[in-house]
Amino acid sequence: MSLHGKNFIGYSLSANGTDETIAVDPTTGQNLETAFIEATSEEINSACNLAAKAFDSFRNTSSKERAAFLRKIAENVVNLGDELIQRAVAETGLPEGRITGERGRTCGQLTMFADLIEEGSWVNARIDTAIPDRQPLPKPDIRYMERAIGPVAVFGASNFPLAFSTAGGDTASAIAAGCPVVLKAHPAHPGTAELVAHAAVSAAKECGMPEGTISMIHGKSHLTGQALVKHPAIKAVGFTGSIPGGRAIFDTAASRPEPIPVYAEMGSSNPVFLLPETIKKNEEALVAGLTGSICLGAGQFCTNPGMLVVQASPEVNSFIQKLAESIKNAPAGTMVHSSIKDGYSKELSAKLAVDGVTLLGKSDATTENDATAAQPAVFSASAETFLNNDELNKEVFGPCTFIVICNNKEQILEVVEHLEGHLTSSIHGEDEELIQFADVISAVEKKVGRLIINQYPTGVEVCSSMLHGGPYPASTDSRTTSVGTAAINRYARPVSYQNFPQALLPDEIKDGNPLEIWRLMNGKMGQE
Repeated sequence: MSLHGKNFIGYSLSANGTDETIAVDPTTGQNLETAFIEATSEEINSACNLAAKAFDSFRNTSSKERAAFLRKIAENVVNLGDELIQRAVAETGLPEGRITGERGRTCGQLTMFADLIEEGSWVNARIDTAIPDRQPLPKPDIRYMERAIGPVAVFGASNFPLAFSTAGGDTASAIAAGCPVVLKAHPAHPGTAELVAHAAVSAAKECGMPEGTISMIHGKSHLTGQALVKHPAIKAVGFTGSIPGGRAIFDTAASRPEPIPVYAEMGSSNPVFLLPETIKKNEEALVAGLTGSICLGAGQFCTNPGMLVVQASPEVNSFIQKLAESIKNAPAGTMVHSSIKDGYSKELSAKLAVDGVTLLGKSDATTENDATAAQPAVFSASAETFLNNDELNKEVFGPCTFIVICNNKEQILEVVEHLEGHLTSSIHGEDEELIQFADVISAVEKKVGRLIINQYPTGVEVCSSMLHGGPYPASTDSRTTSVGTAAINRYARPVSYQNFPQALLPDEIKDGNPLEIWRLMNGKMGQE
């Protein structure tokens, strides 16, 4: 299909604005075809009002209807074929294999949520039946379940053009809950966003969903995002990106006359703890594994291992030397757009300017386009330097890592206590020393959303038990996840129904359990 560059306002295409976004091939710096017209305030208003109107009926669709809709989106995305793959490759510089895999993950998420809502227990149904003759007062019939929160604004992520964008995890989980979505496409890959939006809007039409169930707008100005977040029809926000971007959205949402929740996944250095005995036994494997994890995707993974914590020893000195040599010999990576590369260079320079920080190694490899070429790097400092410089606690988004060298386990614990919130932390150790460092692992648990033993953090399994979130600034709400089936709970709110006639109750909490879901019935879990 030919790209048109217009906004999807419900089932209509609209291009009333004068400002344009033009995608750039980050591997060459050349402009790609098609100008994308940025949404006007009137178009944003129309999209949000349509979403509000659609919510009245969409929230009451059955789980089977929404599941069919999610599966149809996945089918339509797959049917875009090579056109989607090639456009995403051209707009991001990511290899074809990575994009193909990400398409599979995206469609897998959609069908995973379809399965979840068809099973139905996610609504957390609770029923306490009446006891009219209870003394001294009768007990009323009260029933509880999760219900859709309302229209959701979703911001496409720069580093995942499919899995965290138009039909990505935020959109899939919001739709599964019964919430219409207004998607703001990321300006780095607007053509990819348009293709997937076409697939999603077509699916809505084919499945008979109300107009406004999904819309997509373009806009590179922060004013576009602000207008979307401020709109009174929007009841929640999903965001994946930088700390400044996420915090700006969070603050805007909090300043509204009606504050709304913002589920922002933001910065994380994902500290990796390398215990002494495992370095002695596995030096070469650790060097190879860490180099691959640090450089994967030009370091543009939110779970990139941006910090290593080690205990000083002769073996550690050898490990550090070999890791530095490996990083020096690593190829340069192409970042999704020049602004990310500029941020990488700026953040790395700020760390290297701190007294006591040593650059151990940096690749001098190049790519065709210097504006997006990121050279892998590794630098180090003592624990004392880290503890006395807050700058070193901040994430560097790109292919680099920072080694914190501690004198003993007690100092490792000091470093842990000084950490900000992170998405993940990995602990590499032999079986016995993992037990010896159990207090360190327990301390790390307070700082992260996911603990990993003897594996690297890059790569997030999409499954029901995954937690992709963490204490601030990893995310704005450490109780939630942006990956896995628990993500649906972000876009729902609990409602209690007291003394309701059966005909007015949702099927999930009616007598007889017509949907055969698991429910808490008078304090006992079951399907009765």
